[in-house]
Amino acid sequence: MAKKGISIWLFSSLTFIALLHLAEAISVLVFNNEIRLLKLYPFINEKLQSITPITYFWISAASTFILWGITCAIAFENPVETFLNKILSDAKTQSAVETQLLEEKSEVLDAMYETVEADNKILSQVKDLMCNVRADVKEIQPLKDGVDKMKTELNNLKKEIKRIEEKIHFPNLCPACGKPLMPEFKICPYCGENIKLLPENIVSVKEYR
Repeated sequence: MAKKGISIWLFSSLTFIALLHLAEAISVLVFNNEIRLLKLYPFINEKLQSITPITYFWISAASTFILWGITCAIAFENPVETFLNKILSDAKTQSAVETQLLEEKSEVLDAMYETVEADNKILSQVKDLMCNVRADVKEIQPLKDGVDKMKTELNNLKKEIKRIEEKIHFPNLCPACGKPLMPEFKICPYCGENIKLLPENIVSVKEYR
């Protein structure tokens, strides 16, 4: 703002001086007066005195209009337009910076996209593998059921073998409690019954059951 004020003051002063010369040139042409203002300039006053009145008029008139135009252009400069131009210039600069940043980050985005595609392929392969595993599990399930059934049958067979072994090792049963006894037992170790003293016609527990 200070520079603008100084410029207006300078060019307005030059315009006023040029206007004084124009007025003197008109008076010289109309009234044949003597040229006095040109004598005020040192060193070149003699050369300026040789200028004809008509040349003096045209030079002073052109100088007045040019300097007046420059003064008006500086004085009536629109600050709003200047502000808008500055904003537009800043916006263009910012847009160029954002465009450059976007171009730099586009490579990162491309790499991320390729990574996502690779991950999708891996996920598809894992999904197919899981489907195959489920199918295999469904096929294995009947085998598992068969194995469980075989385990049950083996347990039953073990129980039956154990019962047969007990029957072989302990052929006699206590008539009182029904526990298996060895042939040499005279007294039942479970209930304390005397085996020898029992009558022969007594019914055994197993037959009773």
